[in-house]
Amino acid sequence: MRVFLDANILFSAAKPNSRIRALLAVLSQHGECITNAYAVEDARRNLALKEPMLVAELDRLTAKLEMVGALITQLDIKLEAKDVPSLGGAIAGHAMHLLTGDERDFGPYFGRAIQGVKIVSPRQLADDLVHRGWLARDR
Repeated sequence: MRVFLDANILFSAAKPNSRIRALLAVLSQHGECITNAYAVEDARRNLALKEPMLVAELDRLTAKLEMVGALITQLDIKLEAKDVPSLGGAIAGHAMHLLTGDERDFGPYFGRAIQGVKIVSPRQLADDLVHRGWLARDR
């Protein structure tokens, strides 16, 4: 399983005890987590404003990720310009999923495959991992 991590996922994963960080730890055991420089810089900028002490943790986290250098800009759906690098990076990186918590911009597409990449929320990905037997169901 190859999953592209959006900036808001990276932001949340920079918190060492977050549920997103735990989800990514499980995912990394069974698949690949990828992202791009745009997502990393967006997460870094927001962390620097809101939780600057976590920027170094973001750097440690992203050092372990594959960075996608290419970007697809011709998309089959209409997105805000700021969201094109996430989906375009996921497509260019041959991701199976785009993991995002951005319900406002990506919510209408949750659960749908766009140009071969299924857009999923953390809950949807966790449910998939439970279904595969890679993650125990929360009680």
